[in-house]
Amino acid sequence: MRVGILTGGGDVPGLNPAIKAFTNLMNEAGATVLGLRRGWGALLDIDPDDPDSIAGHTMSLDPAAVRTIDRAGGTTLHSSRTNPGRVDSRRLPDFLSPLDGEPPFDLTDHALKVVERLGLDALAAIGGDDTLSYALRMHKEGVPVVAIPKTMDNDVPGTDYCIGFSTAVTRSVRFINQLRSAVGSHERVAVVELFGRYSGETSLMSGYLASADRTLIAEVPFDIERLAEMVKADRDHNPSRYAVVVLSEGATMLGGDRVESGEADAYGHRKLGGIGEMTGQMLKQITGIGIMNQRIGYLMRSGPPDVLDLMVGTNFGTMSAEMLLGGSSGQMVAIRAGVYTSTGLEVLARGARQVDVEAFYDQDAYRPRIRALAGKPMFLH
Repeated sequence: MRVGILTGGGDVPGLNPAIKAFTNLMNEAGATVLGLRRGWGALLDIDPDDPDSIAGHTMSLDPAAVRTIDRAGGTTLHSSRTNPGRVDSRRLPDFLSPLDGEPPFDLTDHALKVVERLGLDALAAIGGDDTLSYALRMHKEGVPVVAIPKTMDNDVPGTDYCIGFSTAVTRSVRFINQLRSAVGSHERVAVVELFGRYSGETSLMSGYLASADRTLIAEVPFDIERLAEMVKADRDHNPSRYAVVVLSEGATMLGGDRVESGEADAYGHRKLGGIGEMTGQMLKQITGIGIMNQRIGYLMRSGPPDVLDLMVGTNFGTMSAEMLLGGSSGQMVAIRAGVYTSTGLEVLARGARQVDVEAFYDQDAYRPRIRALAGKPMFLH
């Protein structure tokens, strides 16, 4: 058996443990593992007739190659946001250009030829809902595929947990609390912007666990005037004369749009970010209070995984290998109700999951509302 494994989308801590566990178990069973560099980009960029092209976009994996990778964050296979089913003309490899018709081009037929040329019997894809949506496409094209959910946003449908979420929240809580010394010293308001795209889960949990005064999530637009009144009162009632606001990069003001920049990627998403700076400026104008703006950004997902992401990454890698060795495909490994399990890739067609606002958020107070926990999922989504 010869199996390819890839990581797509943003890097998170826990990817390397998944790669290591998958490789080791497959190797024990006598299978060969081929790492595909830069996610689905490998299947787009490989010229099947060029050995140098194949060598440049693949990596042989065995126990020696993965021996120490679980000690570091990121992904040893590198990553990209490539979607072979939707390719812009500027992203076309030279050996495929020019093509007839108008972009975006669906080059799935080429990707399938590369899978055949590499002699792969199956694929293991690690990614978020975008990356795994193409895993579903490959499954529908007849390629045996298993999927591993990863994203610090924790928004992949069909699983309670995605690799990277715990480390991102752990880091965010630590940075928010460390920022208190500076913002308290100057009696200001801290406005902390966190990654999370269109889901407010990361901000919700970080604000909740860091005891932020107000937390703004992507699912609920906020009134800047009301927020200013609340934040001023929060600061006035704090003996240390400061307040903390946490918000998701996908948050919006009432009547406003998401703050985006740059061109859309292969999955149709533009870069988010800047709502924190905008909110801070307006809060200062309205209240006259000094603001400290902080975008934690990539630090949320940089460095080695915490114990939870190390454990889940390792176990997800092991499970995915077990499924392929057992002849199962078209499945995504998952955690549901505290139990390791799997679900059909078709669940990915639902799109990214969002916060259950009614259950976990106070829309009037702009705060998490975590009550009546009995029976609720562990990760509160």
